[in-house]
Amino acid sequence: MSGLVLLSGAAGRIGTWLRGGLPERGWALRSLDVVPVPDVRPGEEQVVADVTDLAAMTDAARGASALVHMAGISGESTWPAISHANIEGTYCALEAARLAGVPRVVLAGSNHATGYTPRPDGGLLREVDAPPRPDTYYGVSKVAMEGLGSLYVDRYGLDVVCLRIGSALAEPASTRHLSTWLSPADAVSLVDAALTAPSPGFSVVWGVSANTRNWWDLSAARALGYEPQDDAEVYAEALLEVHGEPDLTDPVHGRVGGEYTTAEFDAEQFTA
Repeated sequence: MSGLVLLSGAAGRIGTWLRGGLPERGWALRSLDVVPVPDVRPGEEQVVADVTDLAAMTDAARGASALVHMAGISGESTWPAISHANIEGTYCALEAARLAGVPRVVLAGSNHATGYTPRPDGGLLREVDAPPRPDTYYGVSKVAMEGLGSLYVDRYGLDVVCLRIGSALAEPASTRHLSTWLSPADAVSLVDAALTAPSPGFSVVWGVSANTRNWWDLSAARALGYEPQDDAEVYAEALLEVHGEPDLTDPVHGRVGGEYTTAEFDAEQFTA
């Protein structure tokens, strides 16, 4: 499968990675964000629109083969902000795809949808063993994302792949990231796999690299065709020298959502 992809949130971190990497894999891009994207590539279309504007999203989706939804607030905020940008935005993305006849949607989910899930005592954590346990309003919005995705598969026959993205960074910045890192190159590979997998129906998969210290099972992502190449372990010596070995009894290392499950992310810290 190849064709035109409508990419929402194209000016963001992962959106920027995808704008650089997806065309190399044969995808044409229509890049949408609420602000103009910088350095438009040859052949790249640009749309300046708010993802919560259903009419604008539907117009932008016409003629696309797939919609990759990366727009929204990428961390905790107030409930009004999160519910509008992330929940309403996801609804608009999926409804626009339905109205415009776009058959496949890839959603930027998050590990924070299941943030209070404890680290497994040995072995790897499968998605099926990590049901919704959101750690923040942000996490709730990602649970809603998965619920909306499931609805649009069952009721309207779309293919929807929801990526429970880990720590999407240029390089790991903490010892937790030695387990949860998703590299830029692997982010491109993961989205490409979600776009090309035949008839995925509704799929929820972890989004991390091939880290030596992974504790999230990548079997479901690999079943889509994802073959991660990067490993955070190359950064381990430097990080461990500064921070020491992770304390697995600390919620930062012992829960899927890490620091998002601590008092630092109580609602009072995010007042309007």
